[in-house]
Amino acid sequence: MLISGRGSNLLALLTAIERGEVPAEIVLVVSNRADAAGLAHARSRAIATLTADRSRYPKRADRQQRILSALLAADVDLVVCAGFDEILRTEIVAELSGRMMNVHPSLLPAFGQTLNAQAEALAYGAKVTGCTVHFVTDDLDAGPIVVQRTVPVLEDDTVESLSARIVAEEHKALPEAVRLYAEGRLVIEGRRVRILDAAVD
Repeated sequence: MLISGRGSNLLALLTAIERGEVPAEIVLVVSNRADAAGLAHARSRAIATLTADRSRYPKRADRQQRILSALLAADVDLVVCAGFDEILRTEIVAELSGRMMNVHPSLLPAFGQTLNAQAEALAYGAKVTGCTVHFVTDDLDAGPIVVQRTVPVLEDDTVESLSARIVAEEHKALPEAVRLYAEGRLVIEGRRVRILDAAVD
């Protein structure tokens, strides 16, 4: 998992895995910020962590090459970007094509390509927003969609109140998307992701 902040989606996924709801294991948590609070969730569970921040790697290319090398060395099957605040370079996206997901706090394609999707939804007067888990491509926030969950925009919403409700849905959508991937039930067909029926014993 790639994180930059508090790691609430990391914790939600860890919790779902620990409950037996998602047949997966998180083997590495990477942050581009040394002070990312979410790193504590991994360290408390003895999960390997890597910090590749601007103080150690001032150039984005060097920073992201260090991240890619660590992901490949860990032999990961899937990379999840959850609150990771850097645009990944083309080389990384190509190397991990079809094996990298991102969580975005809007119903894409609405309010993509921004770190302020909740504020933009409010400013636009949207009545419904939500969250999207999608595969990462070079087309920022426009990769094939795996899971979306909706959230109503209330009359008295603030950015903070709307964000809190969206995050609560992210905590459901991300484990669902990772579970479907781990079960081999996702097939990318052009712009669409087809979800296969669960295998019957």
